[in-house]
Amino acid sequence: MSSIRIVVDDVTKMKVDCVVNAANSGLWEGGGVCGAIFAAAGSAELTRACSAIGHCPTGSAVITPGFRLPAKYIIHAVGPRWSGGHSGEPEQLYNCYRRALELMLENGCSTIAFPLISSGIFGYPKEQAWERALRACSDFLRENADRDVTVYIAVLENSAKKLGESVLAEIEK
Repeated sequence: MSSIRIVVDDVTKMKVDCVVNAANSGLWEGGGVCGAIFAAAGSAELTRACSAIGHCPTGSAVITPGFRLPAKYIIHAVGPRWSGGHSGEPEQLYNCYRRALELMLENGCSTIAFPLISSGIFGYPKEQAWERALRACSDFLRENADRDVTVYIAVLENSAKKLGESVLAEIEK
């Protein structure tokens, strides 16, 4: 049975099929979650793989090997920078989660760990980021009910986990 699990964990250490990188459209090594994933996976190898792809538009995702991570794959999902919510940010954020989930299935995987995309240096308000993330994951699982998928959303603080659980409870009503 498919599920969404909100956990306090480091995505770079999770034993899942796919880890999601909160990527930038140039697929360059960045700060925050992106920097941690590059460092743990092997910066040189991951940089070469991302350079070969070259670009990923906001609201989409691409996939590379996981290199030194426990995960087989890294899915690079490009969320939007927050600019008030009237420039397509909600749709773009929803779409990057959906595309990451599609890539997971297309590559024969059943477990995936996301960070809370766009909610760090991209400035997306946390509660709204949770709503978009959880709505996209919930919709995807419902539409793919014949698949057994586990979606993790990993955060670093209990307060973030509690906010996510509150938003998930509202969505599941």
